[in-house]
Amino acid sequence: MTFHDVRFPASLSFGALGGPERRTEIVTLANGYEERNTPWAHARRRYDAGLGLRSLDDVETLIAFFEARQGQLIGFRWKDWSDYLSCRPSAAVTSSDQLIGVGDEVTRVFQLQKAYRSGDTVYRRPITKPVAGSVRVQVGGDPVTEGVDYVLDHNTGMLTFTDAPDHTAEIRAGFEFDVPVRFDTDAIMTSMSSFQAGQVPNVPVIEVRL
Repeated sequence: MTFHDVRFPASLSFGALGGPERRTEIVTLANGYEERNTPWAHARRRYDAGLGLRSLDDVETLIAFFEARQGQLIGFRWKDWSDYLSCRPSAAVTSSDQLIGVGDEVTRVFQLQKAYRSGDTVYRRPITKPVAGSVRVQVGGDPVTEGVDYVLDHNTGMLTFTDAPDHTAEIRAGFEFDVPVRFDTDAIMTSMSSFQAGQVPNVPVIEVRL
């Protein structure tokens, strides 16, 4: 899959409408009960970038970005302002935010992930596009250093440790992250008169699996 490691202008994604989408297959039985299943292990996010446009200069920036990605052809990074931190929006990122794994003295590679909790239920979302310079990692409560103790692949979110973490040592991390997306259209229809009248173009963006 073709992907450019470049972020859609964050000033334009701010104010965009969007969020997670699930796919649920529902079969209603003869007795009125339902059977519900899903073929998706993870949600897929959709956004409308048009709602973030505030000026004709923004439209020009959007068109330039769209042309550089050749419409739907090439993916890119997207900052979801409602969900881009490993911690709560009101907090600061720390190395203890998310449990990434537990050491067994053998495994050296761990996937960044974010846990979403509601009651006793926890959903763990793989994080594949961490923001460079934002990642903080600790092992067994002690901070570790990127490039010395571990290597981070910013294209996959995989942590590879120089030495396998000790048995039962918790691997934790804090980070900012982007969503891998592409445009969900090959056409952007704009009009200066309609934009000045307060009508913005519809610019659908959809998450891609990597």
